[in-house]
Amino acid sequence: MGFPSDLQIARGASLKPLVDVAAEMGIGAYLLEPHGEGAAKIKLKAVEELADRPRAKYVVVSAITPTPLGEGKTTTTVGLGQGFTHIGKKATVAIRQPSMGPTFGIKGGAAGGGYSQVVPMELLNLHLTGDMHAVTAAHNLLAAIIDNHLYRRDGVDIEQFSVTWRRVLDVNDRALRNIVSGLGARADGIPRQTGFDITAASEVMAVLALSSSLQDMRARLGRIVIGSNTDGQPVTAEQLKAAGAMTVLLREAIKPNLMQTLENTPVLVHAGPFGNIAHGNSSVVADLIGIHASEYLITEAGFGADMGAERFFNIKCRASGLRPDAAVLVATVRALKSHSGRHHVVAGRPLPPAMLEENPDDVRAGADNLIKQIHNIRLHGVEPVVAINSFPTDHDSESAAIREIAEEQGARAAACTHFKDGGRGATELAEAVAEAAEEPNDFKFLYDDSDTLEQKIHSVATKVYGAERIEYDSKAARQIEWYEANGFGNLPVCIAKTHLSISSDPALKGAPTGWVLPVREVRASVGAGFIYPICGDMRTMPGLSSRPAAEVIDIDEDGEIVGLS
Repeated sequence: MGFPSDLQIARGASLKPLVDVAAEMGIGAYLLEPHGEGAAKIKLKAVEELADRPRAKYVVVSAITPTPLGEGKTTTTVGLGQGFTHIGKKATVAIRQPSMGPTFGIKGGAAGGGYSQVVPMELLNLHLTGDMHAVTAAHNLLAAIIDNHLYRRDGVDIEQFSVTWRRVLDVNDRALRNIVSGLGARADGIPRQTGFDITAASEVMAVLALSSSLQDMRARLGRIVIGSNTDGQPVTAEQLKAAGAMTVLLREAIKPNLMQTLENTPVLVHAGPFGNIAHGNSSVVADLIGIHASEYLITEAGFGADMGAERFFNIKCRASGLRPDAAVLVATVRALKSHSGRHHVVAGRPLPPAMLEENPDDVRAGADNLIKQIHNIRLHGVEPVVAINSFPTDHDSESAAIREIAEEQGARAAACTHFKDGGRGATELAEAVAEAAEEPNDFKFLYDDSDTLEQKIHSVATKVYGAERIEYDSKAARQIEWYEANGFGNLPVCIAKTHLSISSDPALKGAPTGWVLPVREVRASVGAGFIYPICGDMRTMPGLSSRPAAEVIDIDEDGEIVGLS
């Protein structure tokens, strides 16, 4: 009999009452709002009530540059949380909420995998408590108010062609990337070109993730810039009188969701900002609760350390005021083999047969990426632990090669079999992380708030990505000048680029040098609190593949979900 599916494993879980899970975190039942048996909202009062409890060690989980198939960061995050229990420690896990676009598209669910999952996995991957829909509604309310002002021309001066606020939907739908709205009769609005992004790419989602309280979220929503007036001055959601109603729609969504792993480790699931166009980390509010709820708080950052971890350090930690104690860098045999340049991995297709053959030399040939990502973590004064995430197709000699590469760099390394063994398979990793978290570190931001936007972009591009220099399109240069002239130059930067390379070119593997970062456009998420230069062709509305996961997801004769992966 083969290895059971994630869904089969999840359905066999023995769930603990969430009241009991919360009690172990120091959270009383009166602070919970149950949503069925599988999830509960935590009231924001918990932030204040837990503040006097001891502070947990704060651990961020990142990875080397992934293949299109991913490297198992969520699975490792969950496995590590479970692994701490096996060494007599208490941990809380904090992750993003999955978008349903990828769930029904090519990626599948994001509850972890094997015996290191968040459960119920169907609930996590499908709606959860409705936070995604609340973000969608709040975002589109602002879009409707903008179009209403353009139609009525009733006192708010908006330069029509300056409007950057599109609509969002939590579905992969390439046909909505570029549309013309307002067609039909005169009363149907002003015709203009616009489009849709996926909900995870919404600035409202980034605001939700970076807010520290309900009032902070209200203020951030008011600062959202949707375009400019005819004098070239920014127009905000506050000026449009939209921020209050948007806050009302998000009043419940700002409360983190409590779930649990297969081994009953508490999990805070909250917010899901896009990993390319936004900062790709779970919420500040969840971390403000989790940091006082156990001995270790383990949070995951999206994509490789050049992206999610860099933004965790320079954007999320700026917003939360929290400082990390250690980092985990997930590495896999297949990813290092991919970075050797000798194999080509395509999402949705099996790995090339040659990639499954025993060949530690291929692993060593891709070592530059692992070495660079270790360096990227250390740039911020934090010590990484390399987690060797094992797959059934790996060979011992190949995993040993990863360990050797890490140890040559002076980094701890730990083998992980948490996918098939659950927390028991992550005990070596938990012990290594516990050791690393006890050592004093010198956490620091990569740049100062007072640096110019170009200086900030230069710091990330040259120090983290390895670029030789930056080239600005004339449009991007004008936009930077406008942002700084309007008082936004103190914001951190979130460089939007491919996640498939440390560079801005997805075809460049390893740790390329001597290349030029092209900045073709610069946009602002003023409400969220960052500026994002766009480098390359960024898709903010994914499309479906030729065989999307939605084709096999169904309900069986007993009313149970089937096909979810």
